[in-house]
Amino acid sequence: MIAAVQRVSRAEVRVDGEATGRIGAGLVVLLGVAVGDTDADVEWLASKCANLRIFADDKRLMNRSVLEVGGGALVVSQFTLLGDTRRGRRPGFERAAPPETAERLYEEFCARLGQLGVPVERGRFRAHMEVELVNDGPVTLILDSREARP
Repeated sequence: MIAAVQRVSRAEVRVDGEATGRIGAGLVVLLGVAVGDTDADVEWLASKCANLRIFADDKRLMNRSVLEVGGGALVVSQFTLLGDTRRGRRPGFERAAPPETAERLYEEFCARLGQLGVPVERGRFRAHMEVELVNDGPVTLILDSREARP
């Protein structure tokens, strides 16, 4: 499971011109589910996102998590994070999990992040979405649950 995590001052996702999710300060999590991902990947990544210390403290150092600052998360499914561009000009998506598996793990990730105390807003799985955000910093990190595997 791979995520591009962005610290934002605000963000919104729209489907057919209608907002499906909106947050103020917090995290935008663009989430890609890979073949072979499991509930353990969900657990690791949700915990990592909730506790990642990328928000400023009183000294303007990145020492606070989204939980500590009372921020939310806008989670958007993005299988293109798993695109393979090593050959040719068109990405291949063989590494991306089938839609049924990906949707189940996406929903589990959102639920787990919420259980950890982060208010979660969502995009719409398998829909064409417009994501608008203000990246605060900018701060963007790539997290990959495969790095946590033994």
